[in-house]
Amino acid sequence: PAYAERAVQYDSLVRDGNRMYTRAGAPYRTIESAAPVREADVIGVSVTNAGDLHSVFRLLDLAGIPRRTADRVAGVHPLVIGGQGGLANPEVLADYLDVVALGEAEKSLPQLLRTVHAYRQADPTPDTPLLVQLARIPGLYVPSLYACDLVDGGGVSAVTPTSLTVPERVSAQWLALADFHDAHFAYPVTDGTAAGIIPLVGCRHSCFFCTLGTPPFRQAPLEKMLAYIDRLEELGVPLIIISAPTFTQYRHRAEILQRIRAYRDRAAARGIKVSTIIGSVRADEMTADYLRDVNELGDFGHLFTELSLTQARGIVTIAPEFAAADLVALYGKTMPPERVDQAIDRCRETSDVINTIMLYFIVGAPGEREEDRLAIADRAREIRDRLGRPDASVIVKLHQFMPEPGTPAQRLPMTDPALLDGYVTQITERLRDLVGEEIFDEHYRVQYGETNRLYLEAVCLRGDRRVGRVLENLYDSGTDLTRLDREVLLKALADHGLDFERHLRLIDDPVLPWHAVNEVDPAAEQSLLLAIEQRTATR
Repeated sequence: PAYAERAVQYDSLVRDGNRMYTRAGAPYRTIESAAPVREADVIGVSVTNAGDLHSVFRLLDLAGIPRRTADRVAGVHPLVIGGQGGLANPEVLADYLDVVALGEAEKSLPQLLRTVHAYRQADPTPDTPLLVQLARIPGLYVPSLYACDLVDGGGVSAVTPTSLTVPERVSAQWLALADFHDAHFAYPVTDGTAAGIIPLVGCRHSCFFCTLGTPPFRQAPLEKMLAYIDRLEELGVPLIIISAPTFTQYRHRAEILQRIRAYRDRAAARGIKVSTIIGSVRADEMTADYLRDVNELGDFGHLFTELSLTQARGIVTIAPEFAAADLVALYGKTMPPERVDQAIDRCRETSDVINTIMLYFIVGAPGEREEDRLAIADRAREIRDRLGRPDASVIVKLHQFMPEPGTPAQRLPMTDPALLDGYVTQITERLRDLVGEEIFDEHYRVQYGETNRLYLEAVCLRGDRRVGRVLENLYDSGTDLTRLDREVLLKALADHGLDFERHLRLIDDPVLPWHAVNEVDPAAEQSLLLAIEQRTATR
């Protein structure tokens, strides 16, 4: 008994500090029917990054919906549901989201809609409150129905349901392949300039710091993929995006690339250029056949480099994560240096197109030593030499280790982001010394994100419900949360009885703030911690 409409941050909106407004005070409206967003029965908000949780305030303010669950009135205001990876720790927005959908919501959402519809149609009003009814639906977490015993400085000592009818734990829901709608594997709408396929969900590997391996691995039926590509040819769509975290894991990747190539050839005969952007690939799965197939596409690139670099073509992205082989193994990564070398050899032997390698490395991980960080520079030089081209370039992309909720690494300590700029400088200077100033300037690049953003992400990944109030106060004060000053954050945390350093430490408390949604095996956590302690003790 429902239909869906979309609302986005339109170009016509006016930004004033952290807030956004419509012109002339008009209602914020949906795309499909131009209905005021605040009149919806249910609002869904996706948050993809923990450092962007404050965007929920901006969207609710824009729609004219009270921010906090306690201030919303059932039947008057919409029910607000959150989802996506940025809510791996949903506790930060516990006071602001009525419901959090865990995992894939294709089954839980229809049940929610039926429950809301029945509740609002009932006369008299049912004895069981709506949120209690929703909390009984598998995969739906209702934060307001859980009481937290807060600890001074941050964290909790206990999380308990407020009613016997509310489950103690909520598990993420995942779909069987047969349950997927076609739109899960292909973009359902195109504007005629680009469209894409999603040939798989999840990852065959489960690295200890990564959430990609959490959903079960599922592959789209080949016939659906091929039929969709044929439809794109009928529509004349010139750009095909293969959006997958690990496209090389798709069983029928050769057939997909061959179908795209046939479309490209027919389009070229009519004077039309067709390009392909491929998502991420794993170096240890990059075969000679794969490189041959992508080379034959002619005009191709890889997704994340395509979006961020001026010179997009001829780039392969590889994520060794660590330069030290034992760190690779310790964190469950399956790409030791010899496999990376094999991938570079294949690029050299099979392709006359690939001249740039982008390398993703993690810095600041527990168990890491200074020599491990400096070894990143050595690996960058080795890989360029191995590619064996005078025009070869290497881009080193550095990321701070962040212990993600829902992974075996979730309790590990986090390096203070204030140290990361120094680590990046060390690696850069080491690489410059190794290859020389002129070669470095022409053929190497070291990239690193903004430290300011990581301060906020650190507390949002591991914080309890009080962090949400900190975010709200910073938001209301007009503080630029995309460039948050360290001292401003520390003071805001202290005003709410929270200690920034506590969010960086090893979480040895028996209860995590996200206890009600935690499904990580404690034995896996302990095994990883023991391995790190052993490496740290061994020189």
